[in-house]
Amino acid sequence: MKIKYLLSVIAIVAITKNSFAQYSQDAVRFSTFQTGSTSRIKAIGNAGTAIGGDLSSISGNPAGLGFFTHSELSITPEYDASKVNSSFFGQAGNASKNNFNLGNAAVVIYQQLSTAKGRDKTKGWLSFNYGAGYSRTNNFYENISYGGKNPTNSISDYYAGIAKNEVSQYGSVNPDGLDGWAYGQKLIDNFGPANNPNSYSSTVATGVNQIGNIARTGGQSEFDLAFGANYSNKLYIGLSLAITDLRYNSSTQFGESGTASIRNNGGTTGTPTDFNSTFVQNQITRGSGANVKLGVIYKPVEALRLGFTFTSPTWYSIDDSYSEGLATRYSGGSTTSNASDPYQLSYNMRTPLKLAGGASVFIGTYGFISGDVEYIDYSTTHLTNNDSYNADATDNPTIKSLYRSTVNVHVGAEARVTSMFYLRGGYSLQGNPMKDTNIGGNLKTVTGGIGIRFGSYYVDATYAHLSGSQTIFPYEVGDTSPAANLKKTNNNGYLTLGYRF
Repeated sequence: MKIKYLLSVIAIVAITKNSFAQYSQDAVRFSTFQTGSTSRIKAIGNAGTAIGGDLSSISGNPAGLGFFTHSELSITPEYDASKVNSSFFGQAGNASKNNFNLGNAAVVIYQQLSTAKGRDKTKGWLSFNYGAGYSRTNNFYENISYGGKNPTNSISDYYAGIAKNEVSQYGSVNPDGLDGWAYGQKLIDNFGPANNPNSYSSTVATGVNQIGNIARTGGQSEFDLAFGANYSNKLYIGLSLAITDLRYNSSTQFGESGTASIRNNGGTTGTPTDFNSTFVQNQITRGSGANVKLGVIYKPVEALRLGFTFTSPTWYSIDDSYSEGLATRYSGGSTTSNASDPYQLSYNMRTPLKLAGGASVFIGTYGFISGDVEYIDYSTTHLTNNDSYNADATDNPTIKSLYRSTVNVHVGAEARVTSMFYLRGGYSLQGNPMKDTNIGGNLKTVTGGIGIRFGSYYVDATYAHLSGSQTIFPYEVGDTSPAANLKKTNNNGYLTLGYRF
């Protein structure tokens, strides 16, 4: 792995004070996907493990397919509205991004099994149903903007730290690396013997204006093939295979303006000069993978359903492309810039397995109450070594030291108001995967929706409000590293159109 890449990707995209390369945080980012579902299941807080009879079963608990007594298909477009409020050295900022996606599309085919003449048709294996579906499991679309006056340090202090490390190991700065660029653009200088690492330091006076902008797009999705079987209207079992897809794009700019003390012609004193500098990073990640799900639902009595789902790890093959650049302009001068060629790396990743259990209580024909609990251990996320990348040197130990297991909770209810009209509501809590709870927070979702049934057709609509928090550190200089505190909200809408046949 290139020294330049390993050192520089720590900046800006980092989410903790611990310096680490990009792959460990991406591994966890790509492991936090949720079950793709229809508007109905979204409306009850995604508490669908024990419900059954919904097309979300294809991507959730495949045992739910055993409840179908007819064939069915549906499509669910979604609207996602992201807003991020920031606070950076007391200055507030905000950014937003809206997008439309296909949230879910699925079909199930009902196949009744024949029984011997004279046999009780409510006993034994009654049906074997199979289905296929597409679902969106993660959404990366967001813009982040923050800025303020930093009275303590400059990102050039970070560049100087890289230079000190380079000189101590190799005897000089790397002319093709971020430290060499900063040295050539006079953001850092050598204030002593060339072979002394501690001679390199920032030329920038404290008290600089800083602004950061991050634009992210992409998402994760899966295509599922599933089947579910019904035994005596008591026990339902299911199995599904998912082919997953990953697309992630990130473009980051960190700008700084202030005054630098520039030494010219070998002079011992510098001339204070106003400057403006921008550090840019771009990442493109593509991946594909697969997982399997095993599910069961049991009805001890007619009013109670108990569900359990095992989701295997997803095994991903990922291609990553990263590039960066630095540009600086001084008052009265021209702009000096440097940029890297894209650094390409392919690697394999294993996400954590997920265990989910749930219970649903049905109150006659009036509706139901449902609840789920999920367990995920993010510290078991694993990256695989190859000839170009030693994951065990940095990223895998980082994952184990920074991340933890979490419990996700989903609760919801549906009420049948009339024979055609339904009301729904729910709440979910997705646990923070970080051991340091000051870095991030739980993701909370409040949902509400309605459903209309008319003949063989139905329409479901759902609104979901998501809220969470995160702290990002633009660059790493120890305990004085600047922090941007983010409050994230999403206001999303889902509409399902379905048909039974």
